[in-house]
Amino acid sequence: MIHGVINVYKEKGFTSHDVVARMRGITRQKKIGHTGTLDPDAEGVLPVCMGKATRLCDMLTDKDKTYEAVLLLGTETDTQDTSGVILAGKDTSHLTEETVRRAVLSFTGEYEQTPPMYSAVKVNGRKLYELAREGKVVERSARKVRIHEIRILAVDLPRVRMEIHCSKGTYIRTLCHDIGQSLGCGGCMEQLFRTRAGRFEIAESLRLSEIEKKRDDGTLMEAVVPVDEMFPDYRKIVADEKQEPLAYNGNTFPHRVSQDTGGGLADGEKVRVYDREGNFIAVYEYRSAEDNFRVKKMFFDRNSK
Repeated sequence: MIHGVINVYKEKGFTSHDVVARMRGITRQKKIGHTGTLDPDAEGVLPVCMGKATRLCDMLTDKDKTYEAVLLLGTETDTQDTSGVILAGKDTSHLTEETVRRAVLSFTGEYEQTPPMYSAVKVNGRKLYELAREGKVVERSARKVRIHEIRILAVDLPRVRMEIHCSKGTYIRTLCHDIGQSLGCGGCMEQLFRTRAGRFEIAESLRLSEIEKKRDDGTLMEAVVPVDEMFPDYRKIVADEKQEPLAYNGNTFPHRVSQDTGGGLADGEKVRVYDREGNFIAVYEYRSAEDNFRVKKMFFDRNSK
């Protein structure tokens, strides 16, 4: 079984679940998950976790992301993108580039965003898109998201091409909708391209056909990022004879000064813990008050040691 992450280029027309299904067929293993849904019409980076790396899915979903998007002003749809049913069309001839630029950039920073009805957010145990397909619209609580930066790449009204660096949970469709609302003409997303998700960049992503070819060539592992390499900034700790059995079971174990590298450990500092044979066990956190390590995320599996 493969344990690690592959940077997949999701092509237009595939759902994120389609990519996972294809990856199961290519790698011939079932334990696979993705790290953040991309709409079928969207393209770009979709990190796919395999084997023990599936325990990373929630951690990777939390990472910041970067997108290129095209905002189409003057059109509102039920899905907030051009794949949906048009709800309203308004004139945009009065808009100036300066006005539009000012409105777009005003969304930089933290703002309250209401998830769209066509989304996987759950309300009372049901996904919003399931309710939307039944013709239902329900109240949704706004959530704080952060737009770290918006770069306007081109303005050709009624279209605006922009690059958005944002926090987890940000819906670019909704951002486009909200910009349109602020201008009084409505708007929706025409194109979406994810260029980065956490450490994964578009330049290093592979299409499914390329991954399949690597499998056939016997070079697939070249594309796999090992689980422990997902934590490059964490210091490495090798458990000793007494610590090892405790770490294998995810138990707290005492710190010893000889393990420190490059200075003492800070309270709350996370480390990568390995056994004496070099097998990655888990991510642990140092607690200075107790002078010990507490497990944060286990990855060890005796059956795949």
